[in-house]
Amino acid sequence: MKYILIIGDGMADNPVAELGGATPLQYADIPQLDALASAGIVGSVKTCPDGLPPGSDTAIMSIFGCDPRRYYTGRAPLEAAATGIALCPGDVAYRCNMVTYEDSGLPFAERHILSHSAGSIDGGTSAALARALFDDPAFKAKADGAGMTVYPALSFRHIAVQSGADIKGISLVPPHDHLGEAIGPLLPSGCENAGVLRGLMETAFEVLDSHGLNIRRREEGKLPANGVWFWAEGTAVQLPNFTKAYGRTGGVISAVPLCHGIAALIGLERVSVEGATGELDTNYEGKADAALRLLREHDFAAIHVEAPDECTHNGDLEGKLEAIRRLDSRTLAPLMRGLADSGWDYRILVLSDHKTLTSTRGHDGTPVPFVIYDSRADRRAGTSYCEAAGERGVRVDDGTHLMDMLFETP
Repeated sequence: MKYILIIGDGMADNPVAELGGATPLQYADIPQLDALASAGIVGSVKTCPDGLPPGSDTAIMSIFGCDPRRYYTGRAPLEAAATGIALCPGDVAYRCNMVTYEDSGLPFAERHILSHSAGSIDGGTSAALARALFDDPAFKAKADGAGMTVYPALSFRHIAVQSGADIKGISLVPPHDHLGEAIGPLLPSGCENAGVLRGLMETAFEVLDSHGLNIRRREEGKLPANGVWFWAEGTAVQLPNFTKAYGRTGGVISAVPLCHGIAALIGLERVSVEGATGELDTNYEGKADAALRLLREHDFAAIHVEAPDECTHNGDLEGKLEAIRRLDSRTLAPLMRGLADSGWDYRILVLSDHKTLTSTRGHDGTPVPFVIYDSRADRRAGTSYCEAAGERGVRVDDGTHLMDMLFETP
């Protein structure tokens, strides 16, 4: 028996007025997903526990059976694990996004944040700007004084580690939940170390806003990466071993560090696919091929597709619809053909990790639809895959139960 998990990040949504009151899942043409739903089990699941931030970190931990209420310390330590960054006692990890603040003559705190990803900046430019920031004497002096190191990544997502930091009472907010807002009320607050982070962010803006790479980006009609944003703070984390918990081996196919970090911490293989970007232009077919290769040697493969979430954060409704269509036609369809050709019996779980709302461009922690399909049985449910169908189906109040359902654990 083979087992497959597919996560369409942020593809669930609430009804959208521009779509005539339909959700993107209801509006998009998704024949493969609908076929699974018609023959499988459809329900709704709460992946983000109340009291914790709704996001991919808490949701995907739940999906893999790791209760965030017990294990969650923050997003950044999970992403640090993906790149082998070892956190020592007293270290705090942060997500360090490259962001865009509006071009205006306003003071720093009065500027609005326009993009949480600096306009989906390419990895090479993002890493070059992160390195340039630490080469600047003014910023480097402040960073050294704060015990701060940044580990550049080939995306808008970098990891910062601060040694000997006290974050008790700190408040750091996700930038993608506050696009278009003035940053003053959103800047770090709640403790003395928050002031240190604010100072670093303001100095970073002073350095980056006039950097040559950003001047060129403006000339090319692109958003500048003229700021950094610290958030998702956390200390070192340990997660339960997946194989010991479920008796299965396999891997996680993704383009984002969060998923690879969770994979590393639970003992699954981390699989990167050439051309996988975490954006709309990702290599959908390559992810299906990678899953089939994994399943030749293992019994579990997880595919994560980030594009629906990123498109929603960017306010790109048509992009979200297209990302959902491509997941269906260019990842799920070839995967299903490969599974049919293999002759394996298999069970497949597909879901959105959380809702990402077109109305707010932010995350929402209410239940999301899931479908479980078993190649050995056609339940003839006759339904489609969407939020409304999920609400009519099986209700799962705790996302940590999903792996037991997939594996048919008693």
